[in-house]
Amino acid sequence: MSIIRCNGGLSLALRSCQSRRVLPITRSPSIIAIPRRTFHAAPSLWGLKSQILKDVGEGITEVQIIQWYVEEGAHIEEWKPLCQYQSDKAVDDITSRYGGIVKKLHFEADDTVPTGKALCDIEVEDGKYPDDNPTLEPTPAPAPAPIQPSSAPVQAETKQPTEGVEGVPQKQEAFVTVPSSRYATLATPAVRGMLKTLNVNILNVQGTGKDGRVLKEDVLRFVAARDSAAPAQPTTTVPQQAEIAVKLTPIQSQMFKTMTRSLSIPHFLYADELNINNITAMRKKLANDPKDPRRITFLSFVIKAVSLALDEYPLLNAKVDTSNPDKPQLIMRPKHNIGVAMDTPQGLIVPNIKDVASRSIQEVASEIARLSALGKEGKLTPADLSGGTITVSNIGNIGGTYVAPVIVPSEVAILGVGKTKTVPVFDEAGQVTKGELVNFSWSADHRVVDGATMARMANKVRECIESPEFMLLNLR
Repeated sequence: MSIIRCNGGLSLALRSCQSRRVLPITRSPSIIAIPRRTFHAAPSLWGLKSQILKDVGEGITEVQIIQWYVEEGAHIEEWKPLCQYQSDKAVDDITSRYGGIVKKLHFEADDTVPTGKALCDIEVEDGKYPDDNPTLEPTPAPAPAPIQPSSAPVQAETKQPTEGVEGVPQKQEAFVTVPSSRYATLATPAVRGMLKTLNVNILNVQGTGKDGRVLKEDVLRFVAARDSAAPAQPTTTVPQQAEIAVKLTPIQSQMFKTMTRSLSIPHFLYADELNINNITAMRKKLANDPKDPRRITFLSFVIKAVSLALDEYPLLNAKVDTSNPDKPQLIMRPKHNIGVAMDTPQGLIVPNIKDVASRSIQEVASEIARLSALGKEGKLTPADLSGGTITVSNIGNIGGTYVAPVIVPSEVAILGVGKTKTVPVFDEAGQVTKGELVNFSWSADHRVVDGATMARMANKVRECIESPEFMLLNLR
């Protein structure tokens, strides 16, 4: 049997030894074409995860974004820095909890973000991370509309020149430049402070740094050009000074809220003068020892003395719990986490030294130095700032003999140390001698602390300061 072509069609020829018959094969429309079988890859399973701003410390309810380290569409690895933030007390980085593609940034630089809000959305591989927050499905892109044939060709809009045309007013261009890169807004805190001082929008400054970042020189160049282009103002005999509204810094905002809550606490004030001649002599002896050139500050002795006094009067280390206004109670705290008020470029911050009762005076001095260095650099962590039980404020380093310190709402007492002064005093023999005196000013929550308890606590601290050898009996 064989297949032959006859008159342009297909025929089946059956050959045999006796006869030959040709059978035509009829074409059927149903079998003209056989559909081709194709293969396609299934789309990868992806979903969106929202990076939520978690609680960054005790009492902190919002932070300010300083700069983003990523942009939309960029790939981010897990635990790599996402952005830099500034809270009311510290500057730190927020790391990414997920690895994937950054799809959306919900906030921009300088924006204030409340805790619990989503910072950004990251596209991650489905099932790779636990469902710790709701997974957002990507919104499908709308189908493109069919292109309708146009009956007439579309003419591109052309801009007619107006220069030199009589009667056509010329519009003066404003001095505004748009940064060529998204990274232009990633300026340092120093540059951002200059922008606020000079009232300049960073989006109007053309950055010349890496990836278009705005530098100090760019800001100064912009201000010089802006001021030179400003129209001359008519001179007046009396200079006019306009009032300017300035936003509170994050630290000032937190101070405003904390001190407002402190007004609900009835303060009991107690002040006394202490003679610190013996501690001064001891510190000089330690400083002059060439074998042990350690610097032990006066504040180190004060903090250790406060901790020793708290062993006898633990009420001053407690916390008032008013969650149930009808039945307030005291929370007794076993560890002495003594806060130290520090003056930093960012403002007043109060980190605390953890578990002072288990530390030596030398260890307390080392911890003060560590916290002070981090505070000046703006690198204190939320752990350094949270968990305080009582505060010591050494305002005497700046000035002022007397002070009335304000209690923090989570504490019941605070000590303010004034400036040391040298005055003539009588010694035990009745002879006039030189004495170094310093004022200790206490504030206590008079709802739970009575005057007698506060006085006894202050006298115990005075005993340790004026006779530091008594401190040795209780040191561990």
